[in-house]
Amino acid sequence: MMLWALSLPSIMALRAPGGPRAQWRRRAPHMTFESSVFSKEAIQIAGTEEEIVRGGRDLFEKLPKAFADIKQIGVIGWGSQAPAQAQNLRESLADTDIVVKVGLRPESSSWASAESVGFTEESGTLGEMFATIRESDLVVLLISDAAQAKLYKEIFEAMKPGATLGLSHGFLLGHLSSIGEKFPEDINVIAVCPKGMGPSVRRLYEQGKEINGAGINSSFGVHQDVTGKATEIALGWGIALGSPFMFETTLTDEYKSDIYGERGILLGGVHGMVEALFRRYQAQGMSSEDAFRRSCESITGAIAPAISKFGVKALYEDLLDADQKKEFDRAYAAAYPASREILQEIYDEVASGNEIRSVIMHGDRLDDFPIGKIDGTYTWQVGEKVRADRKGDDAADFPMDGFTAGVYVAMMMAQIDVLRAAGHSYSEIVNESVIEAVDSLCPYMHYRGVAFMVDNCSRTARLGSRKWAPRFDYLLEQQAFTAVDQSDLDTDHLITAFLNNPVHDAIDVCRSLRPSVDISCEAPSSVKEKIIA
Repeated sequence: MMLWALSLPSIMALRAPGGPRAQWRRRAPHMTFESSVFSKEAIQIAGTEEEIVRGGRDLFEKLPKAFADIKQIGVIGWGSQAPAQAQNLRESLADTDIVVKVGLRPESSSWASAESVGFTEESGTLGEMFATIRESDLVVLLISDAAQAKLYKEIFEAMKPGATLGLSHGFLLGHLSSIGEKFPEDINVIAVCPKGMGPSVRRLYEQGKEINGAGINSSFGVHQDVTGKATEIALGWGIALGSPFMFETTLTDEYKSDIYGERGILLGGVHGMVEALFRRYQAQGMSSEDAFRRSCESITGAIAPAISKFGVKALYEDLLDADQKKEFDRAYAAAYPASREILQEIYDEVASGNEIRSVIMHGDRLDDFPIGKIDGTYTWQVGEKVRADRKGDDAADFPMDGFTAGVYVAMMMAQIDVLRAAGHSYSEIVNESVIEAVDSLCPYMHYRGVAFMVDNCSRTARLGSRKWAPRFDYLLEQQAFTAVDQSDLDTDHLITAFLNNPVHDAIDVCRSLRPSVDISCEAPSSVKEKIIA
C-alpha cells in the first residue's frame, strides 16, 4: 500500500531498467558459440554485441554436414509447430538420405492430417510415437506442454544414448526444474524456437522458395552436449526450417520470455486491451462498428504493420500528426504504469514456476473442464461483421488511432522493459515483444480475428490469455483510463523515457533481419491449416 504514496516519477524509477529493482535482477551471461559448418556474424545491437547465423536456401547443401551421423529425424506430434516443421525439414533435406518421420499415437485424430501432406506408414515416414523416438537420432518433440510433462519419463527411456532431444519451447526444462529432475545425461538437449506460430513458419517458408528464403526468426540454445555436435545440429535444424536469422539463448531464458510474452502483448495483453478500448469508444458515443475499427482494426491493420516496417519510434515521430501525438502521449502515460505492473507480476509468476504448474494442473482436470471459447461475445461478433464489411485494402477501414497506438505501444514497451530488467538479450527481447507480435501474430489476428487466435492457440497460451487478459482489461479501464479522464498525467517524463529507450536501436537492427516478404495469410495452404499459436 505504501507504493501508492509515491509520486509517478518515483514509481517509474523503481520500475525502470537500471533502477533499484533492476539491480538485483540476474544479468544474462555472455554467450558465445562455435560452428565449423555455418558462418557466424557479429551484430552491434543497442550498445551490445551479439552473434547470429543468417539463414538461406543456399545453405541447404551444408545440412548433411551439420546433421552428420543423423539418419532419421523424428517429429513427434501434430499440433501447431509439427506440421510446419515436419514439412519444412522434409523439403530442405530432400536431396539427402536423411529421413523425416512423424510419430503419433495410433489413435491420434491427426494421423489422417499427416497422411494428407505425404507422411505415410508405407513410405516409412509415419509411425507410432514411441517407436519413432526409439529409431530417431534427432527427436523433435512437439507434443503439447502438458503432454511433455506427463510423458517425459517414457520419452527419455525410449531415446537412444547419444541421440539429440530437440525442443521448440523450454517448458519441459521449467517443469523438470520445478520438481527437481533433469534430462538424461547420455543425450544432447537443444532448442530451436521459431518466433511465430506454426502456420507462419510454413507459409513464409513456402513464400521464400523463389527468393532464397523467407521465414520466421528463431532462437536456438544448447542445454546439454554429450557428443560435441549439438550446436551444429541446432543450427542445421534452424536453417532447415527457413529461419532468416538465429540468435542464441538458453532454455531457461526462452521459456521465461516465451510463456511471459504470450500472456502479454502477443496474446493475453492485446485481447484484454481490445476489450477495454472497444467499451471505452462505445461509451464515448461511437457506433459498435466504429469502436471496433478504432480499437482492434487500428492495431492489426495500421499500428502493427507500421511498427513492422518502420519501428516503434518512427510510428510516433513520423506517422502520427500533432493531434494524434497528444492522444498518444496521454494514453501512453496512463497505460504504461498499469501494463508494467501486470507484466512484472506475470514475469515473476513464470520465473517462479507458478505458471508452469498452473498449466500442468489444468491438464489433470481438462476432461472435466475443457477450455471454452470467447468468440461468442458482443465484441468479437461485431468484429466478424466489420471484417466482412472491409473494402479491400481501403485505409479508411484501418484507422491510425493515436489513443489506441499509445495504449498498444505502452504495453509493448512495458513488456520490453521487464525483459530488459531481467537480463534477456536484445535479440530475444525484440523478437518476443515486437517481431513475433507484428510479423507473425497480428497478420493472422487481422485476417481471422483476435478471438479466433485466442480460441485456437496452444493450451498453454490459451490458459495464459484467459487468466491474464481480464487483468489487463480491468487495470486499463479502472486505472489507466481513469487517470486519463480525471487527473493530470506526467506525460513528459514517460514520453522522454520512451523516446530514449535503447531498445529502439535493437528494433531497427532486428527489423533489418526480418522476413524478406510480408506473410500472406490468404494462401490456400495456410487457410486450410488450423491456426495454433
